[in-house]
Amino acid sequence: MRSLFLLPLLAALTTAAPLWAEAATEPATTVQAPFITVSALATRDLRDVIIASGLIGAVEQVQVAPLVEGQQIEALLADVGDMVTEGQVLARLSTSSLLLQKAQLNASLAAARAAIPQAQAAADEAVRVAGRSDALLKQGTYSQANADKANAAAIGATQSLEAARANLALVEAQLANVELNLSRTEVKAPVAGEITARNAQVGAIASAAGQPMFTMIRESALELRADVAEGDVLRLAPGQTVDLHLAGDTAVRKGTVRLVEPSIDLATRMGRVRISIDESTGVRPGMYAQAEVLVAARTALAAPITALGISAAGQTVLKVTGDTAAQVAIETGIRDGAWVEVISGLTVGDQIVTKAGAFVRDGDRITPVLAKE
Repeated sequence: MRSLFLLPLLAALTTAAPLWAEAATEPATTVQAPFITVSALATRDLRDVIIASGLIGAVEQVQVAPLVEGQQIEALLADVGDMVTEGQVLARLSTSSLLLQKAQLNASLAAARAAIPQAQAAADEAVRVAGRSDALLKQGTYSQANADKANAAAIGATQSLEAARANLALVEAQLANVELNLSRTEVKAPVAGEITARNAQVGAIASAAGQPMFTMIRESALELRADVAEGDVLRLAPGQTVDLHLAGDTAVRKGTVRLVEPSIDLATRMGRVRISIDESTGVRPGMYAQAEVLVAARTALAAPITALGISAAGQTVLKVTGDTAAQVAIETGIRDGAWVEVISGLTVGDQIVTKAGAFVRDGDRITPVLAKE
């Protein structure tokens, strides 16, 4: 019975044996190279931009303090937000005590002026007496003692005249000082600009020792004081153009780098750049702003940043020639968004592997697929 069942199986195996042999003799099929996205190099407009941020502040802040102390504040003629001109009166101080001093000094001045002719006459008379005494002494009709007294009196009278003149000059100087203080009872703006703070109060005693009466922004000029990474400081220079983005402001404002501060903060390792604002309408001190400083702009050969790789030779890309990828060292420049400037190593029209991490090695065969822009 077993032999009856095995006979058909043996016949089938015998028939299939030539088919196996035929399959083993067929040639192997060609393996398709992997499809890899490549990018063709072309020129692009590239911009080298440094990003910085900080707070808006005054280019020059001016503090207004009273030039005469001890006087009561009688009136305040300016308030926060006012635009004032140079020399405009901001406040008035009491003049009562100064006017009283002026009246007293005017009386003293009159007395000092009246004393001059008297002292002059006395000095002239003493000099004449001394002269006559000397003449009589030479004739032998006058004693030496009396002549000495006459000479001493002449010297004393001359000194009294000089003292009277000095007293007159002193009173005139004191009067000029009082008049100067009277003029200073009008507290004036030293420069034109906008008032940002007012600390003075009517009835208070003016003093330069405390807070200033007013704080001003000179000519309303504002600037952005932005912090910059240490590695970018050397790329900044006065005169570079800046795009400013203010919080809550949809418009892009223009500015200019005014100053790059010469020191680096030891704690944060950040530098600081001061950027003047071309149009400061609506801008307020203390606002936060972001700046894009344009360092360079040019049309240059550009490659996708994703194509860059790193090797012992530096920055590299995989250049595709036909169906073969070969590693090429390149020199790069400006980085603008998703693109990087290629300074050397490639030319216009060269194809490179778009993504450096695409599992393609130097010398691999690929099927290039041109990337869509």
